Amino acid sequence: MIERKEYLEELIRWKDKELIKVITGIRRCGKSTLFEIYINYLKENGIKDDHIICVNLESPEYNFKDYRDLYNYINDKIKDKDKYYIFLDEVQVIPNFEKAVDGLYIKKNVDEYITGSNAYLLSGELATLLSGRYIEIKMYPLSFKEYKDYYNEENNEKLYLKYINNSSMPYALKLDDQDEIDKYLDSIYNTIIVKDIASRKKIADTGMLSSISEFMFSSVGSILSVKKIADTLTSNGRSISVHTVESYLDSLVESFIFNKVSRYDIKGKQYLQSGDKYYATDITMRYALLGRKNIDLGHILENVVYLELLRRGYKVYIGKSGDKEIDFIAENKNGITYFQVAYTVRDEKTLKRELQALESINDHYPKYILTMDIDPEIDYNGIRKINVLDWLLDK
Repeated sequence: MIERKEYLEELIRWKDKELIKVITGIRRCGKSTLFEIYINYLKENGIKDDHIICVNLESPEYNFKDYRDLYNYINDKIKDKDKYYIFLDEVQVIPNFEKAVDGLYIKKNVDEYITGSNAYLLSGELATLLSGRYIEIKMYPLSFKEYKDYYNEENNEKLYLKYINNSSMPYALKLDDQDEIDKYLDSIYNTIIVKDIASRKKIADTGMLSSISEFMFSSVGSILSVKKIADTLTSNGRSISVHTVESYLDSLVESFIFNKVSRYDIKGKQYLQSGDKYYATDITMRYALLGRKNIDLGHILENVVYLELLRRGYKVYIGKSGDKEIDFIAENKNGITYFQVAYTVRDEKTLKRELQALESINDHYPKYILTMDIDPEIDYNGIRKINVLDWLLDK
């Protein structure tokens, strides 16, 4: 079992705080395992077994008709005034689940934890009903650092190739070869498409939904518009409206298959209405759908860096500075950091292009070029070029 230390520490930090802890993330990224790890921590620190109530709502062991059944089941197990720790896994499968969650929250001796595999978990009713009474912990597949800790491989370059070929999903580490991994990822993907999107939104044409998803995987890191996607599919014989594409894209983002990144005009100091980018939560899922052809290592590296920025708590945007593109503007409470990502800048023209983009920004926030090149760290008038694997390992 991979410990997921940073997520465990986050749960421990919020333990017994009067807030509902909501863990969100793509299916099979490790949310249920995190519950197991945290429950073991609670037991090791004196919490009795009968004061820990854990319910996986997708298990056939439970047959709750509605939120009242769920609430009554848990309420009946609360026998005294001591603290009870309630864990509800994949809670979104219960209609109006937020009413059960709220009912348990108001009990003074309950510390409540829930997970969900859709962003809409924190929209609508739940957000309204529990506004200001929950914190969200966003969970992602394994980071490169976690991957290295598991394999204890000294050769970072060799390990990185394994990382982008064999998936960052935790269970994939137990599978023997790429064929098994691809089948596993395909099963996750189909569960999300059928269970989390098509059933919820009553989409009959799952083939079109998959066509859009395949287009997105083949265009990771490219600037896209909804109209461009619709036009491309229509020209390939799959007629679809812009409105439908927009709805399907929203669903793919809500289910955490993709992450939408908006563009920001640095000089104009405004968000741009078009030209978003999309990055996959697990880049290797594309192999299960598209095979291992036409792989763009540069865009895959961008994808890896983007997810790491999210893990580190940044808000991330795509930057525009005049006619130059900035790969990532990363913002947190300490300010802004700019990143250019390139697989290699050994070619002088490539290095010049990346430097010019960052030099066009007229402020003094930190600026980095992240690259796979194994070179000493170099400073170009305040712009630092560093090895991306060292950066991913937080060296």
